[in-house]
Amino acid sequence: MILHLPVTVMLIIGLIWKAVDLVRAPHDRVLRLLVGALLLLTTGDLLGFTEIADAVNAATAVGVGKIAFNWIYMCGLGALILFFAAATSPPAVYRRLLRLNTALLTAVLAALVLTMLATPPELRGHTLSTPHMAQPAITSFYLIGNVYFIYAYLSSGLWALCYTRMASRHLAPSLRAMAAGLFGLAATSAGRALWVVIRVDSPDSYHFYDTVNRALTDVALAAVLVGIFLSGAVQLVTHLRSVARHRRMYHQLTPLWTALVTAYPELVLNQDPPASRWDGFRLRRTHTRFYRRLIECRDGLVRLSPYLASVAPDIDLARCRPDQLVRNIAAALALKPAVEDPSTALPAVVVASPSGPDMTAEARKLIAVSTAFAALPEDRCAETAGCL
Repeated sequence: MILHLPVTVMLIIGLIWKAVDLVRAPHDRVLRLLVGALLLLTTGDLLGFTEIADAVNAATAVGVGKIAFNWIYMCGLGALILFFAAATSPPAVYRRLLRLNTALLTAVLAALVLTMLATPPELRGHTLSTPHMAQPAITSFYLIGNVYFIYAYLSSGLWALCYTRMASRHLAPSLRAMAAGLFGLAATSAGRALWVVIRVDSPDSYHFYDTVNRALTDVALAAVLVGIFLSGAVQLVTHLRSVARHRRMYHQLTPLWTALVTAYPELVLNQDPPASRWDGFRLRRTHTRFYRRLIECRDGLVRLSPYLASVAPDIDLARCRPDQLVRNIAAALALKPAVEDPSTALPAVVVASPSGPDMTAEARKLIAVSTAFAALPEDRCAETAGCL
């Protein structure tokens, strides 16, 4: 197949990507199934290369490479079915499907081994183009294998469509493309099974049929590749947008954060030094830095809130406008003594209460306060800084 190498490369990239995710979340059962499926499918695809299969046969016996390819690739498709089922179904449905797939896969793999053993040793290197297709063992080998491939591709495609109901609107198109490709592979598997039956009676005819079927297989694989590419691209773009958003919000919090940590230097959370000169540029650190700054801003307002209550006793500090609040923050910072008496317990009050319980609402509220703080007249900011 023309797309054999690109498919293998995409599988290797996907395997590495998801293996890294699994290292971070080793107890995620759904992710374990996906990594297992990608590992098996990648290994099976590698065994599908003639050079590798011939090397396996040379190191063992003729026919072992073909058996190994089918075993591993079929197990990979079975794991893919279980991945979709685990991601979309209740545990009881998943367990029932696990038992069914295990039993079916075991029976198919045992049948393939038996048909290979029943094939004369000199014919065990057969392919779909073999002139000996009428041999019962060879016919059975290809019919059994392709029937399972029809089932596996069809089931994977149906489960992928089920997954689209739960996926985001950005991920759903890639799942639909993958499902279309999997349905196409099921159809071409049926075409191969039909060609096997045709060649039992006419071993040397209808070769154009195989050519067309192989072309359709490439089209179906291309659809699967498009789905994989779209899925990866959507995840990458989503991640980069999240990084850019958190980086922007991190800088938006700077005016408020600077004033608060100047008054309370101990607010800055302990952080390990970068492991390398490039560590500070890693995208993953952007999220950590943003959340740390958000927490430090909130802690600073809590620490400052008793002084805020003193300078604005009649104002609802939890819900007042950001421009009104920042004037009081400036006054509270000026009122705060340079050294606080540690034995004095000051009651805290709620300041800048967010509109929702999530971190996004918290960030929006504090960014509004920080933006208003940055807009304070310079003389007011200088006065506050001088009091600090």
